[in-house]
Amino acid sequence: VQLQASGGGLVQAGGSLRLSCVASRSIFSNGNMGWYRQVPGKQRELVARIIGGGTTDYADFVKGRFTISRDNAKNTVYLQTNSVGPEDTAVYYCYSFKRGTQYWGQGTLVTVSS
Repeated sequence: VQLQASGGGLVQAGGSLRLSCVASRSIFSNGNMGWYRQVPGKQRELVARIIGGGTTDYADFVKGRFTISRDNAKNTVYLQTNSVGPEDTAVYYCYSFKRGTQYWGQGTLVTVSS
C-alpha cells in the first residue's frame, strides 16, 4: 500500500476531524500531496493540496476552515477540518503526484450530522 488514509468518522456539524495519510517514502518525498473528496453521484473534487516546498492551495468552499500540512519525517500529510457542515460529508481521498504519476489512497469516509 503506497497511500493509507485514516481519521474519518462521524462528527457533528461545527466539529472537527483530522485526516491523516501516510505515504511510502518513494512517492512522498518531493511529491505534491493533497486531498480530494467525492460524494456518490458527483465528480471527485479537489479540497486542498500542498506543493513542493510547502505552498498550499484550497478550494473556495474550505478556505478558512480546513488546513493541509505535511510532516516529512513521518511521510504523512494531514487535513485538519474545522467548522464542518453536512455539505462536507464525503469520502476523502489523499493523493500524491510525482514525476507525472498520480497515486491514490483508499479513501476515508467523513459523515457530518446536522
